[in-house]
Amino acid sequence: MKYSRTTMALAVAGALALTSTLTACGDDKKESADTNAAVTLNVVGLLPGAKPEAQQALAAEVADFQKENPNITVKTKDYEWKATTFAADLAGGTLPTVFEIPFTDAKTLIANGQIADMQSSLNSLSYAGNFNKNLLQYGQGPDGHVYGIPAKSVYAIGLHYNRDLFTQAGLDPNKPPTTWDEVRTAAKEIATKTGVAGFAQMSKDATGGWQLTVDTYARGGRLEDGKKATLTNDATKASLQFLKDLRWTDNSMGANFDYDWTGINQAFAAGKVGMYTSGQDVYTSLVQTNNINPKQYGLTMIPLSGGDAGVLGGGTMAAVSTKASANEKAAAIKWIDYHYLRKYTNQDAAKKLAEIQIASKQPVGTPELPIFTQQQYQQYQEWIKPLVNVPLDQMTSFTSKVYDAKVVNEPAIATQDVYKALDSVVQAVLTNKDANIDQLLTDANTKAQRAIDAAG
Repeated sequence: MKYSRTTMALAVAGALALTSTLTACGDDKKESADTNAAVTLNVVGLLPGAKPEAQQALAAEVADFQKENPNITVKTKDYEWKATTFAADLAGGTLPTVFEIPFTDAKTLIANGQIADMQSSLNSLSYAGNFNKNLLQYGQGPDGHVYGIPAKSVYAIGLHYNRDLFTQAGLDPNKPPTTWDEVRTAAKEIATKTGVAGFAQMSKDATGGWQLTVDTYARGGRLEDGKKATLTNDATKASLQFLKDLRWTDNSMGANFDYDWTGINQAFAAGKVGMYTSGQDVYTSLVQTNNINPKQYGLTMIPLSGGDAGVLGGGTMAAVSTKASANEKAAAIKWIDYHYLRKYTNQDAAKKLAEIQIASKQPVGTPELPIFTQQQYQQYQEWIKPLVNVPLDQMTSFTSKVYDAKVVNEPAIATQDVYKALDSVVQAVLTNKDANIDQLLTDANTKAQRAIDAAG
């Protein structure tokens, strides 16, 4: 894997600026924790449907954690975050004590008092001051306290492709598309010569809007300008026209236009999709849940065009229920450290987790974007290098370029509502040959602006 020698533009809000201290306005106001008290901690586990090997690896990790913390009993719950169900799950109290949220949702949850203040707990970690401040700030409240903790490395969207289908279509799997025109050509060749969708697009449960945002950014457009919705921009129109051409002119998108994140992963792993866009970290899920054949997998950069073109980036934060007691919060920060973060800062922890994953035939070394610094991530890669079992040589056209790319955050205000407004636009373009792109975007822009205004 190659890395840029320059400062990476990985921060979700722009260039990565590093901080050596963690600033806070004070400690969260909770009763003192009894660190020796027995605690049962409910946490998010794997995605529903994860293979037994993945469950075995998680169980081994839990067992090792409990050996280190004999007073804490960890119970995992399979869970997949979805924009359409999360609010109800949170309000209904069905989430575990430790759960995961997207960067984009943290500010709203903090403002609504729906996630716990974790400042004092976070301060107990020796590396608390080493987080990238541009990532950490997404989980900070107006008081400067940390409520959401960066837990999974920042992702950047890549173009995932099936190397076997490329070969069957007479395409070179070692030379994936670098422009949108080349994506279109490859999709048509795959569809014509193999009979499966050459390219597929997510379209529901806010994933349609998410991926249309990806397409927009890649062409230099944006969906918000401050508090103004800008869904009618030329880049979004061009992105929709591209999909329309693939669907109705080339007939290269198959027959399923109702994909969400789970569905498109399943179809891709089954060899029913030649190409699609998603976070570069999805390979782990493709292995754990969809049993993908590593030999067929390829990852490359999403094509970028236009002066302000960028790659959409995002990430996941660990959050704790506001109902958590002081003892549960103390246990939660230990689990967050052990399960999510310690591998990046401790060589023994990195190797131990990798060995657990290897023993359970799980992927080790899936490309990530650093949560702390590029140097720290490179050190982590060196620690696990002998155990890496991911086909990194089939991902170099992504990993050799992404660190020099401009990574752009998701729309900052009413993110999920903006995405939902665009879902119906994507669906209409893929199912109605006569869909009026301009009118669809005008209507969606009105809905998005309403949501932005409501968010304040």
